[in-house]
Amino acid sequence: MSKQFDVIVIGGGPGGYIAAIRAAQLGFNVACIDEWKNAKGGPALGGTCTNTGCIPSKALLQSSEYFEHAGHHFADHGIEVKGLGLDVGKMLGRKDTVVKQNNDGIVYLFKKNKVTFFHGRGSFAAVKDGIYEVKVAGTAEETISGKHIIVATGSNARALPGAPFDEVNILSNDGALRIGAVPQKLGVIGSGVIGLEMGSVWRRLGSNVTILEGLPTFLGAVDQQVAKEAHKALTKQGLKIELGVKVGEIKNGNNGVSIAYADAKGEAQMLEVDKLIISIGRTANTIGLNPQAVGLSLDERGAIVVDGNCKTNLPNVWAVGDVVRGPMLAHKAEEEGVAVAERIAGQHGHVNFNTIPWVIYTSPEIAWVGQTEEQLKAEGRAYRSGSFPFMANGRARALGDTTGMVKMLADAASDEILGVHIVGPMASELIAECVVAMEFRASSEDIARICHAHPSLSEAIKEAALAVDKRTLNF
Repeated sequence: MSKQFDVIVIGGGPGGYIAAIRAAQLGFNVACIDEWKNAKGGPALGGTCTNTGCIPSKALLQSSEYFEHAGHHFADHGIEVKGLGLDVGKMLGRKDTVVKQNNDGIVYLFKKNKVTFFHGRGSFAAVKDGIYEVKVAGTAEETISGKHIIVATGSNARALPGAPFDEVNILSNDGALRIGAVPQKLGVIGSGVIGLEMGSVWRRLGSNVTILEGLPTFLGAVDQQVAKEAHKALTKQGLKIELGVKVGEIKNGNNGVSIAYADAKGEAQMLEVDKLIISIGRTANTIGLNPQAVGLSLDERGAIVVDGNCKTNLPNVWAVGDVVRGPMLAHKAEEEGVAVAERIAGQHGHVNFNTIPWVIYTSPEIAWVGQTEEQLKAEGRAYRSGSFPFMANGRARALGDTTGMVKMLADAASDEILGVHIVGPMASELIAECVVAMEFRASSEDIARICHAHPSLSEAIKEAALAVDKRTLNF
């Protein structure tokens, strides 16, 4: 007889492991299945985010930023660095250590919350009398059963036709995090989050980086005033960003990769690089899930079809994170995982898509929540706008990092905050105040009246709120 559980979670990434923990906290007998392996073949919980995404990329971004500061900015502080060197192997080793610490942390959390973990690939086997049988294909194959199933199988990097990932010369996000030596020339196709972050890492470490983007605008989903500021800063640093290109044939050879493309003017160009990172988006991962065994519906893109509550077409089967509609963000997956566990318990879990923050961890960082000015104009909504530059912020001057600005958009009649857009130092942390404000439907006046510590970067948020009413105090 198979092992019986109240809730089975397939996938141990941010959506899955958080859903499992929350369900266990609510009193359910919970199992979580995940197949990620570490270098020794052991479990590596945390999914793409922990193993080949959010966590390792931030580790390398931090290391590369230190290297750049030591080589180019410490002198401004009176700090002399002689004989600056770079040990890429040690840098990658530190990144791997950070990843393992996160992996092990989730294993600990499962033990703490009494979540039963199965190391292997989970797939649907059958459904009988409302109970789902799930096969675990690991070192030892077994079948478990449960009443509620939460699918959190994440996403995979999308490859370009004719240019498959070999993770040696043509790289996904995974290979981009494991380049063993600084390439002299690095190409990146796609100027989204992964492309900009990985391009930034290797540019700081010494690569000549060219980014090819098919769209005619830079960061089209970002408020364009902020996007233009970011584009100016990144190109000034040395990233070469070509917009409106049409990529043609890609040849992968022994000495590198050649990319034929047409530039924005339609003129034929050729880019020769040592390594090529392809970051053109991700696709929902249902490989090996065997949805047809139980009649689980997928859409034309291969994503699992869910309603607003993450319910699938099957009773008691749910899906969260990258494998369903909505932004492919780790924190979105976490919120959906919590909400689903609470809905299973009869509570009213809720996810507000309008207040999910977005972050790009370049330098300067780019972060935003809510609507852009372009979106407000398109829907014909009357609004007021206020902005404040970091060059007028005392803490930013002390940090020596005054690039960027904070921009706040508020309803013209009610003054409710509709969107906040930041490019500048620590934008990833500053955006949290704005998320809280929007979740409680605060006005720009509310932020303007709140006392912020001085000197702090957060004062730029207050000043942007004051600017909505055209009464900034420091600019």
